[in-house]
Amino acid sequence: MCVVICFVLSQLAAASQINSNSVLVALLDSRYTELSELVEKALLLQTLEKAVADHNITIFAPRNEALERELDPEFKRFLLEPRNLHSLQTLLLHHIVPSRLGHTEWPNESTRHATLSPEPLRLSNLDSVKLAGNAEVVHLNDVFRPDGIIHGINRLLIPKSVQQDFNNRRSLRAISAIKPEGAPEVDPRTNRLKKPAPSVPAGSAPVLPIYYAMAPGPTLAPAPAPGPGGPRHHFDGERQVKDFIHTLLHYGGYNEIADILVNLTNLATEMGRLVSEGYVLTVLAPNDEAMAKLTADQLAEPGAPERIMYYHIVPEYQTEESMYNAVRRFGKVRYDTLHVPHKVLAQEADGSVKFGDDEETAYLFDPDIYIDGRISVQGIDGVLFPASEKTGSKTPETTKTTDRDQSPPKSRRGKLLENSPFSPPENTSSANQKGMYKDLKAYVKIHFSKSKLVCIS
Repeated sequence: MCVVICFVLSQLAAASQINSNSVLVALLDSRYTELSELVEKALLLQTLEKAVADHNITIFAPRNEALERELDPEFKRFLLEPRNLHSLQTLLLHHIVPSRLGHTEWPNESTRHATLSPEPLRLSNLDSVKLAGNAEVVHLNDVFRPDGIIHGINRLLIPKSVQQDFNNRRSLRAISAIKPEGAPEVDPRTNRLKKPAPSVPAGSAPVLPIYYAMAPGPTLAPAPAPGPGGPRHHFDGERQVKDFIHTLLHYGGYNEIADILVNLTNLATEMGRLVSEGYVLTVLAPNDEAMAKLTADQLAEPGAPERIMYYHIVPEYQTEESMYNAVRRFGKVRYDTLHVPHKVLAQEADGSVKFGDDEETAYLFDPDIYIDGRISVQGIDGVLFPASEKTGSKTPETTKTTDRDQSPPKSRRGKLLENSPFSPPENTSSANQKGMYKDLKAYVKIHFSKSKLVCIS
């Protein structure tokens, strides 16, 4: 503290040889050392020296107790920040009136007096209590000098402009910050820097491939990446997945595939999320007769149900008409699947679409079971496997020769629609198959009531 006082005295003396009897020297009294430090930090010594040389001044000085214990610490830090120097100067100059206002000159009524700051100060009497602004004068004429007077007050005077600056700073409205950006990420598949996806209008198709939005799985897809739809979904994918599973159950003959989607995997939830983010899907759904040819070992292998289903999901929106037109014009078409990197081969055969190679094929048996513009479900009469996974997976039933190439398939749609929606299909004549169908309805109730996708009554 002594160093500060000596420094201020030396600055005043060097400036214009201030008399030791000056009010500015008296301000260094031990009762106002906190205010003196603020004056030094605000670089106001020359301004006050010029004011004293021109005329008498009146200083309303808060005592040390008011600045040490009663001042908001956050507001004090705001004043001492170098970028807020102008606010600190305005606040201190608001305590100085460029005229002499002693006990005898104190106004009887409330009056406004100009200060060295842009804002005036209101002086008033209230029940024999003298007020300067909203501060009480506790020591009138505390320091009396030829060039000025110091009145002791019980609190700091804060102009409206300084209070507004503090409020703006605290609410971050006056801060112009640069949004931080993270370090660049490397795509593990290409070993190149990832580029952010360009902005697209709300509700438009995603820019990134569907594989970036897929959840990780066993040898199914690359590492997960955020979907372009973000947290604000533009499509109700959960409702659409619920609708197409409902349709499979009502249609009849596709209970096994619905059982896998709902109970053995979490693909129903995954498909709902993908559709919500704007992606489209085509499901090649094997019927119950085809699924019955799968062995227990094929489904018991870890990740086998997911791999089978992902190979039957095409990340495009295709209908029976669009696929048939494609294979009729180009002969053979290979469609991408979600079982990366395998593709499924489609070709024209006897007025229909045949999937798979020559050894193991499946025909488009029930076209357009469900089409809503986002999800397309096409019924097929066989289970498809990638070429690398066919070894050891064939059963005697699948290796038998058929006469499909000689006679085109006939749709069962008209016959099934005549039945009750929940009646067992004609091909489920055994007691085990009927019991499976009842259990499936119970599983669907439990699963979808928990995942909020559907509730079948």
